[in-house]
Amino acid sequence: MIGAKKATLFLTHRTPHLLIVRLRHYFKNMLCADLHPPAAVRGMIRLDREAFSKKVKTPHLLGWNVPPEELQYIPDHWLQYPEPEASLHYLLGLLYIAFAIFALIGNGLVIWIFLSAKSLRTPSNVFVVNLAICDFFMMAKTPIFIYNSFTKGFTLGHMGCQIFAFVGSLTGIGAGATNALIAYDRYNTITRPFEGRLTQTKALIFIFLIWAYTIPWGVLPLLEIWGRFVPEGFLTACSFDYLSSTFDTRLFVGSIFTFSYVLPMSLIIYYYSQIVSHVVNHEKQLREQAKKMNVESLRSNQNKNDASVEIRIAKAAITVCFLFVASWTPYAVLALIGAFGDKSLLTPGVTMFPACACKFVACLDPYVYAISHPRYRIELQKRLPWLAITETVPAENASTCTEQEAQTTTQS
Repeated sequence: MIGAKKATLFLTHRTPHLLIVRLRHYFKNMLCADLHPPAAVRGMIRLDREAFSKKVKTPHLLGWNVPPEELQYIPDHWLQYPEPEASLHYLLGLLYIAFAIFALIGNGLVIWIFLSAKSLRTPSNVFVVNLAICDFFMMAKTPIFIYNSFTKGFTLGHMGCQIFAFVGSLTGIGAGATNALIAYDRYNTITRPFEGRLTQTKALIFIFLIWAYTIPWGVLPLLEIWGRFVPEGFLTACSFDYLSSTFDTRLFVGSIFTFSYVLPMSLIIYYYSQIVSHVVNHEKQLREQAKKMNVESLRSNQNKNDASVEIRIAKAAITVCFLFVASWTPYAVLALIGAFGDKSLLTPGVTMFPACACKFVACLDPYVYAISHPRYRIELQKRLPWLAITETVPAENASTCTEQEAQTTTQS
């Protein structure tokens, strides 16, 4: 009896997966042929020797090197897949190192310049700083993923997983809510420059509301009150559980999908569509009025410059929000498939693509503003002249804040 138990343990933990499959197939044939036990034992030994003499090597399954006390935190779905090649782990680790360098430098510059430059300390730019903070801390947690990748597994365990997922939840949802508020602010600035003017106090209240809305989505699964954080993919990253087939899990996934993805995305699409509609109608009215007055344009040179500045800022905001929608849509679809669809579609490799897309956008956001925001480029040029940025300083009588630029554009 003891020998049989040891043999079972041997076959479970030490025997290659392919060999176990072959043994099962052999015993099945043995029962069909009604072989006697001695012949069966000799056949098993012969098969075992042949397999090891040929040095049968198959990849380990995911989680093979995870301590038993940590296995309870890993969804069974991932444990059925073979461990990826070490080179794939290293490739993802190097990719995340590049992401982290670009994102931390870019977002760090945005935070520094927007907070230190007086000309950029406007109510509207409070949202830009908040978005940069979200992107900065989203990438500040990547050392956990990088370390797990270079050690090829769930090395930092449950605690590292909880930190990674909690920070990712707060920064991802916070970025979505901030993008929605940026769209709302641009809408008010361009379409209602007088009534919709934002004050510093109002902007800070909006920031407080963003975090009051975001924090519960991170705290509830962290404390396992509603939902939980678990490893995903190659077990080097973590997110909220979307694989458990329980009512609570499906309700959580449906709720976070609705309030953290659909709602911000709907607001973004609505406000920017209204901006485009307003600009098109406004330009049409100007052309018609100019035609009646038999002049080429009703805009002065200064107003044209102000309009150009405003359009560049609006383009930057639209680009950032589009990147948010494009990056988080794959992850939203992935979560819905895990909770309500065919889980077999979610292989470890497939789930790594949406995660990389989210990190990639955190790298792009600050550089979009660097390219498209003229006053940011001017301040960057003043403080870091070795970057060789060339940006024309606006005229002295030009507006000094985004809201005033929009007023000039609308009045023209």
